[in-house]
Amino acid sequence: MCFSATASFVASSVIGAVGIATLTHVRQARAIPFAALPLLFALHQCIEGFVWLGLEGRIGQTAADQATLLFILFAKGILPFLIPLSVALMEPAGWRRHATTALAVLGAILCIWVLWAVLNHPSGATIEHHSIHYRNQRTGGLTIRTVYLLTTCGALLLSSHRIVRWFGILNVAGLTVVFLVKAHAFASVWCFYAASLSMMLYWQFSRKNINLPKPNRRLFKATD
Repeated sequence: MCFSATASFVASSVIGAVGIATLTHVRQARAIPFAALPLLFALHQCIEGFVWLGLEGRIGQTAADQATLLFILFAKGILPFLIPLSVALMEPAGWRRHATTALAVLGAILCIWVLWAVLNHPSGATIEHHSIHYRNQRTGGLTIRTVYLLTTCGALLLSSHRIVRWFGILNVAGLTVVFLVKAHAFASVWCFYAASLSMMLYWQFSRKNINLPKPNRRLFKATD
């Protein structure tokens, strides 16, 4: 598939509309972070649209550089913290909550590292084979990739909610295909795929019979 600024902005609009619809079905405050994922993915695609415009010389360099930094920060730093945290908030007391909470802590550490990396080391983007290759010398490596996979896809697979688990399974499948076919533009292509896939989360909250278990007061007092 050919990617472009137009593709990013169109995807942002469609996914954003679904994201807003998803949030209207949320019945408990602690489910908001997870329900907000489609809308956040939509904003992320909008940011990439501006990266495309910058690479095509249609906006100023400063704006393009800021868009690149924001894309990398969200894709490689915020997502591995937000996804396990949002999954943990929806889990009843038990081993799944403990496991996803531990992954959220690991994701927070990775988020801090990525924030340090984008603030202290040059970030850049180039167009390669109709996709964008993002680069920052401190946000790659086997260890970071392993932690990233564990915190994002791992947390989804541990969920007690069937649709959330399927979201994780399909993300693992997509991640594998993207790595094999578009490794040079992994962050860009996988985020586009995950953003499009996130629209399935609408069904997690639109089902009238869904009811999250009551939270442990000590862990979720602030969110009740």
